[in-house]
Amino acid sequence: MIKLDIDGLKTWIGRSEMREDSLVAAPVDRLSATLDHPSSLAGPAGVLPPCWHWLYFHHAERISGLGADGHPKRGGFLPPVPLPRRMWASSRVTFLSPLMLGDTARRHSTIIDVRQRLGGSGALVFVTLKHEIFARDKLVIEEIQDLVYRDRDITSGRTLPAPDDGQWHRKITPDSVMLFRYSALTFNSHRIHFDRDYATAEEGYSSLVVQGPLTATLLLDLLRRQLPTVTLACFEFRAVAPVLEGSDLTLRGRRDGELITLWASDAQGNLTMEARARVAINQSGAGD
Repeated sequence: MIKLDIDGLKTWIGRSEMREDSLVAAPVDRLSATLDHPSSLAGPAGVLPPCWHWLYFHHAERISGLGADGHPKRGGFLPPVPLPRRMWASSRVTFLSPLMLGDTARRHSTIIDVRQRLGGSGALVFVTLKHEIFARDKLVIEEIQDLVYRDRDITSGRTLPAPDDGQWHRKITPDSVMLFRYSALTFNSHRIHFDRDYATAEEGYSSLVVQGPLTATLLLDLLRRQLPTVTLACFEFRAVAPVLEGSDLTLRGRRDGELITLWASDAQGNLTMEARARVAINQSGAGD
């Protein structure tokens, strides 16, 4: 069993970093194509779709600075949690103003919590980050992100059946090409997304693992296909179970007034991600 010095890890609380990026069109064009849209989803107005800020602000870590899993070595900005598996578990995003192509934006990130829990697979460590994105001299996006670290030796978790009462649904099969493109677009070198031997032999998955923010992006894409003119005030997602490459993924959603509920399920009907969004209210008090 790996020994955790949770008090030592908590000393990382309060650490922060700032990254600046130019919001050029190429990543948006390429993700639009990856999602099989005929043209850029930014459109002629140049407004980034919700959560497409995930395409920017990536640290260009040198190869010599990477660990065996492809992530940057532990102990830089993020605390040196010794548990070998790391996953983007959830995010809660508030949209205060649109991000536009051509903006020069800054992301200020702060570690606001480090905590330990005991789960069915053993010890878990959650690291919570607050990201604030500024453009045109104002705060435009605020995101609370949870990373979870867990031990290598895990047992199969309990599955949850997904609801089947969505107003809309779309079935897709994420393949290795889609995963490769998304990893390239987000400069994500975590090997579980592109190195099949590593994913199966080292981390015990049966296939490559679909990136959590890619599944969230696919849910938002379902929403856009159904309600293309809606403006969102906020969006949150929580990963429930891994999504594996080559397996059918069903995306579902429904709208109840201002609230939009979205979720994804695997080929067996088990819930893999749940999400919620809230429609922005216009000046007359009605949803868009």
